[in-house]
Amino acid sequence: MKNLKIFLTLILALSFVTSCIDEDNDELTGNAITGGLLTLNNTAIGYVVGNGSTYTATGSVYQGDVQTVKVEIYKSFTSSAGTSNEALYDTITISDTAIGDNGTFSTSFTYEDLISGLTLAGSPLPANDGELAIGDYWTLRYVSTLSTGEVVSNANTTKVSVGTRFAGLYRTVDAAYYRIGVLTYTEVDYPAVTVIESVDATTYRVVEYFGAFNGNEWYFQIDENDKITYPDETPAGDAQTGNGQPFITCESNPTDMATVPCGADTNIVIRDDVNGADQLVMSFGYYTPNSGPRTFYQVLEKIVE
Repeated sequence: MKNLKIFLTLILALSFVTSCIDEDNDELTGNAITGGLLTLNNTAIGYVVGNGSTYTATGSVYQGDVQTVKVEIYKSFTSSAGTSNEALYDTITISDTAIGDNGTFSTSFTYEDLISGLTLAGSPLPANDGELAIGDYWTLRYVSTLSTGEVVSNANTTKVSVGTRFAGLYRTVDAAYYRIGVLTYTEVDYPAVTVIESVDATTYRVVEYFGAFNGNEWYFQIDENDKITYPDETPAGDAQTGNGQPFITCESNPTDMATVPCGADTNIVIRDDVNGADQLVMSFGYYTPNSGPRTFYQVLEKIVE
């Protein structure tokens, strides 16, 4: 009987220890004590310069014994000049507060919303997003208010990075290359993919191919009216060339560009706001001294994955 009592006492002790361990684990891994932990659906958002779009960030919060009743969203901006002040952008009341619910939240913003109330190096952010640099970004920081009154800053943030719409990979859907007035190449002679990179908000670099010719790097610009132009100089300050020869355009050498379109229907962007398969319609060329002009007309279409 004495041994039986000792055995029962040990069983009860082990049961108590196990119960304590399980309870501790619940507190450490669940939201019962800490609360306010958010799940973000958008940790990275690409802001496209010149689009005039509205962007949305969403997320949710699991409601435990300690509930999240409010989420505040703060914004700041970072560029090569440093980081701006931080400002409150939005305050969201969480209505799904029953234990086990996933309280959801959503916030939408435009460029005007993102820059309002922010200053950098003593000045407000530019009213025109074309003045931003590729790689600049906003940070959205989330702060939860709990049913206990405690305020919790979340480690997860949303990064809204500045990019450009027309950077990407392109296929050639139409093309004509004339060598001294003679049609020499068409779209079948062009590469399967042409790579176009952003340099800044309005300037683009074409990598490797100048029409059908490899071993080139050249630049063009797209303004707020979707007009394509070609700078006289590269970003490094060198004269823009093609195949190592002086670059020519419809504006600089209209007589030499007679073999390709030079009116209102070329050197323009045709936007595809449904599928994203934007087209770049371009006329340009180069001039070989003592020989004559080489001219290009090409329609490049963005490859949408």
